[in-house]
Amino acid sequence: MVNPVRNPVFDIFRGRVPLRNAGAFLIFRRGGITRRLLHEIKYKDNRDLAVWLGEICAAELSAQGVESVDMIIPVPLHRRKLKQRGYNQSEAFADGLGAKWQVPVNTEILIRKTFTQTQTRKSRWERWRNVEEVFIATNSEALRGKKILLVDDVVTTGATLEACVRVLMQAGALCIDIQTIAFAKE
Repeated sequence: MVNPVRNPVFDIFRGRVPLRNAGAFLIFRRGGITRRLLHEIKYKDNRDLAVWLGEICAAELSAQGVESVDMIIPVPLHRRKLKQRGYNQSEAFADGLGAKWQVPVNTEILIRKTFTQTQTRKSRWERWRNVEEVFIATNSEALRGKKILLVDDVVTTGATLEACVRVLMQAGALCIDIQTIAFAKE
């Protein structure tokens, strides 16, 4: 991950939640290649592409001297959204990271308990309100004292990731890093 100094992804969370680091592998621009990659992953069931991006991202982060983590946790989808989509693109990205680093990916410890509408066309405030009490940690003991890498597909306002960080920290995580496939400026 990029050094937190002058890192726009880290800056999203500065003063909101305690993070060790945060970063995005790609920049999302309308009409750009990243948009096409994300649509391929998210809407065209290209799980292999998400895993591959995770592997490449892991190699890049390793070359930058990223600090180790004990566990990778993808932002979960609600079971209804998972059924619609067929797979969790954040989990596939996490699988690529985990395979390259030989770090376990845990999909059971953070649960999305409430179905929410897409965040795509919501304001910053609406996004935050949409996810503020949506996630729960199922096993505080497994989190206690652990260094966690929280993974998502895209970060825009950071509302979803912030909600997840709060839950994981309350459950006892030692520290949390964030890595996303892409960063989309509002």
